[in-house]
Amino acid sequence: MKKLSDKLKTGLHGELSVPGDKSISHRGIMFGAVSEGRTTLHHFLTAEDCLSTLKAFQQLGVPIKRDGETVEIEGVGLHGLKQSGNPLDMGNSGTTTRLIMGLLAGQNFDSTLFGDDSLSKRPMKRVSEPLAEMGADICVTDGHLPARIHGQKLHAIDYQLKVASAQVKSALILAAIQADQPSTLIEKLPTRNHTEKMLNAFGANIQTMADNVTIKVNPQPKLTGIDLTVPGDMSSAAFFLVAATLVPNSKLTLKNVGVNETRTGLLSILKRMGGKVIERHRNDSGEPTADLVVSSAELKPIEIGAEEIPAVIDELPLVALLAAKANGISKITGAGELRVKETDRIAAVVQEFSKLGIAIRELPDGFVIDGAKPWHVEKTKLDSHGDHRIGMTLAIASLLLDEQLQLNGAESVNISYPEFFDDLASVTNIESYS
Repeated sequence: MKKLSDKLKTGLHGELSVPGDKSISHRGIMFGAVSEGRTTLHHFLTAEDCLSTLKAFQQLGVPIKRDGETVEIEGVGLHGLKQSGNPLDMGNSGTTTRLIMGLLAGQNFDSTLFGDDSLSKRPMKRVSEPLAEMGADICVTDGHLPARIHGQKLHAIDYQLKVASAQVKSALILAAIQADQPSTLIEKLPTRNHTEKMLNAFGANIQTMADNVTIKVNPQPKLTGIDLTVPGDMSSAAFFLVAATLVPNSKLTLKNVGVNETRTGLLSILKRMGGKVIERHRNDSGEPTADLVVSSAELKPIEIGAEEIPAVIDELPLVALLAAKANGISKITGAGELRVKETDRIAAVVQEFSKLGIAIRELPDGFVIDGAKPWHVEKTKLDSHGDHRIGMTLAIASLLLDEQLQLNGAESVNISYPEFFDDLASVTNIESYS
């Protein structure tokens, strides 16, 4: 049980460099592994999820060395992976699991994937079923992990995705680059495009059409290793963007944050609500980055629908927190995907926010929140539900309250942001979180 800080009087100040982007760190390992030559990753995210990816590819015969946040990968080529002598442990990482399913489906050996209790509850048929249409042989256990993959030759596909999911799309792309002919994938809505951009940087030929939802994948590329500096993770920066917006007298600079257009939904929402965020020192070479300067602001309520959800899916608990301090009623819908994250994030947000007296109502696919009503703490013991993003959201909420709160399951932050509480202490002048 971790004690959380109570109400801040002085705001958040200074500069902060958030950890490397989780999505890009995962993909850097995977794409470097199936390239030829050396790939070097700088500012790699050393959180549990990304280390699950690193260890899995070491098991698959890829020489990988890590020195802190620098990772060197000696690529074995698209067809050079080797069968692991043991099942591959996915830990808690849905990204590792779903992407590696697409990659291993086209190899010439068998693999078994398993994960922790939380990951083993997450749906995997959304990946195995479309892969089966390409000729993949994947057996999932009642739709979940463990999964057994019988690697074999794959054929091209023209496929319309049934869910707006970058993980499903990426799995299909990784299968499609091993197929016999070009494939076409059509998304329901545009999702984060790191896979397409990064694979092209390694030498692939993946085209996104003008409609931003049609993707053409050319097979059997020769991928070559690259040198890549991973930008700061927008989803990690989001906690500090929200904290500095909500805590009075704040002004905080977040350095070198990734501002890929498929990841900046929170910035758009903040600005519509009246938030104050300025971009500085933007760099558009490769994955775009910028310094973000955020100041405290009074917020207006907002309505968010399904078309906006993919660009802000990981930040929605924080959007709910913003709405809880906006002057009026906000509504978030079209976010049913939150039900199948590390936990049911809709139910978890409603349960934990209700302990703080926040006027929040659960919808099947979102929330209704009245931010004009004052908070009244009813329970001081909060729970992360084993979900890193829920735990960090509650830590930010605690900065707005006079009561001393406690957080059960605070160790869940190690999944994506092991330094979170240290970084929060550094910009709030809190000596430490016990």
